Amino acid sequence: MAQRLASNKKKVAIIAITAFSLLFSAYQGLHSKNVAKGQHSEDTKPLVDVLTIQRKDMTKTIDLTGQTVPESQVDIAAKYTGKITQINVELGQYVTPGQVLLSQDSSDIDLSIEQNNASFRQANADAIESNATFEANYQKAQSDYQHSVTTYQRYKLLYSQGAISKEVLDNAEQQMISSKSVMESWSKQLMAGSAASVESKRASRDKAQSVIDALKNQKDDLTLRAPRSGMIGFRQAEVGNIVSAGQKVLSIVDNSNIYIDCSVSEQDIGQVVLGLPTTIGIESLGKSFTGKIIYISPSIDSKTQAFTIRMILDKPEDSIRSGMFARTTINTILRSQTLFVPKEAVLSLNGKDRIFVVNSSNQVEERIVQLGLRNDKSIEIISGIQDGETIAVSNLARLKTGSAITPNILAE
Repeated sequence: MAQRLASNKKKVAIIAITAFSLLFSAYQGLHSKNVAKGQHSEDTKPLVDVLTIQRKDMTKTIDLTGQTVPESQVDIAAKYTGKITQINVELGQYVTPGQVLLSQDSSDIDLSIEQNNASFRQANADAIESNATFEANYQKAQSDYQHSVTTYQRYKLLYSQGAISKEVLDNAEQQMISSKSVMESWSKQLMAGSAASVESKRASRDKAQSVIDALKNQKDDLTLRAPRSGMIGFRQAEVGNIVSAGQKVLSIVDNSNIYIDCSVSEQDIGQVVLGLPTTIGIESLGKSFTGKIIYISPSIDSKTQAFTIRMILDKPEDSIRSGMFARTTINTILRSQTLFVPKEAVLSLNGKDRIFVVNSSNQVEERIVQLGLRNDKSIEIISGIQDGETIAVSNLARLKTGSAITPNILAE
């Protein structure tokens, strides 16, 4: 029994020693490979994207969304409540200025016009009669005065001959003075225009005429006409419908010019100028169009906190309708003829910005630079590099002054 135990222990020891030897050999082999691999890695030059920079205009792309807007869209509403008696247009029909679109019932107004015409005729007759009476009275006053003057002159001669008494002469003189006063009173009324009684009659006549004119204007307003040319884009009216005053019944859309309205943020509005070319995509049509900016709002919208700009298409198509969703791209110049690099080319560390310049021997020089403007993809370099130098764009974390690289030249 003791011999068997001793034999087993010996076997276990042999197995353990053998296993340890195998593990040690494996470790040695793996370590040797790692060392060789590390030496190979240190000897390999990193592959780095490089780019030669040149002075160019630094641009910024502004992407906006908006919608198409017609040359004009005019909503037409009824001015008065009433029944529709005639509709002369259909949806999609082209109309011209002044064309009759719709008519409302005017029978009540026609009756009022007829009644007021009768009142006008009576008032006009009264005014004519009053004026005739005034003229007759004025003529009579003139005649009476002339007669009294003649009588006084004759009596004055008779008195000088002793044919009449002083009393008779005085009476003739008083009659002349009285007639003159009456004539002057009528003359003053004539010079002022006419007598108060005549003016009153004329005022009644003119009032009746103004009522008739107002009724005729109201009747004319019951016939809705096209204020401009365009296409009927909305119709909500049928013969027999009762429409209310102010109710929209038709609209005219003029698509002779198509505009695109977009909102621009306060941050970007400084780069937007009139005449700037734009690219407009109409998603529902799957097409892109060119255009230009023709309007920039002078003040910011207090609700949207943005500025509205309007663009016009260079070559609009009939397939474009108002209200279509549009995507607009505007390329603006941030700085003319400046140096700028891709954002990936700048390494910021410990509060300093640096880039890596690659010389003709493909060796790297680290430089501290001063940054300027930025756009979506690039950063302006104010100082630290020169026009025509080549810079590293990738693998920056593995670079330092003196590093040798394998360059992968990128197109400008």
